[in-house]
Amino acid sequence: MEATHSTRLDLASRDLLLHVAAAAIESGLASGGTLPPDARDLPAELRREKASFVTLTIDGLLRGCCGALDPHQLLATDVWHNAQASAFRDPRFDPLQIEEWCDADLEVAVLSPLERVPSQSEPALLGELRPGVDGLVIAWRGGRATFLPKVWQTVPDPRDFLRHLKAKAGWRDDFWAPDVEAWRYETDTMAMQRPATRTRTGRS
Repeated sequence: MEATHSTRLDLASRDLLLHVAAAAIESGLASGGTLPPDARDLPAELRREKASFVTLTIDGLLRGCCGALDPHQLLATDVWHNAQASAFRDPRFDPLQIEEWCDADLEVAVLSPLERVPSQSEPALLGELRPGVDGLVIAWRGGRATFLPKVWQTVPDPRDFLRHLKAKAGWRDDFWAPDVEAWRYETDTMAMQRPATRTRTGRS
């Protein structure tokens, strides 16, 4: 998914970030106490505070996805923790097993800053959405939900996109309120498909 120029990482940083995520998962599988990478060893753009999501899929089916919408730590550190959360602490799934990791595809999405969009009515929000580009956050009275931009690949119609997101937030299809808030963002997304370095023993 394309992102604004200000959010796109260079090729070396993208590759390193994927390996940070993979190392975090392999550390968890080995029950090791490995820590996130030392910031002093990282390129400058991975030492900036940015938000990220890490997604695991197996044969195209979701196997874990965790992340943050608001930047609160160094990007490489954020990816490390989100990778471990996606593999072992996503409440929708059991912890990832070594044999599953060997078959899993890994994706890291780096988020641009959230941009508030008009949401005083559902039509107003729908008129602002850019299918295929925008990730969307909706919030109301302390609860919120988001879809990453990649969700457009399976839900390309804006009305359906918003309807499914409302369901994720626990709202009725026909619910809206004047105090609903909404933000959009873009992602710089990088993927690693079954890295050749993996072995069936889980070693890298």
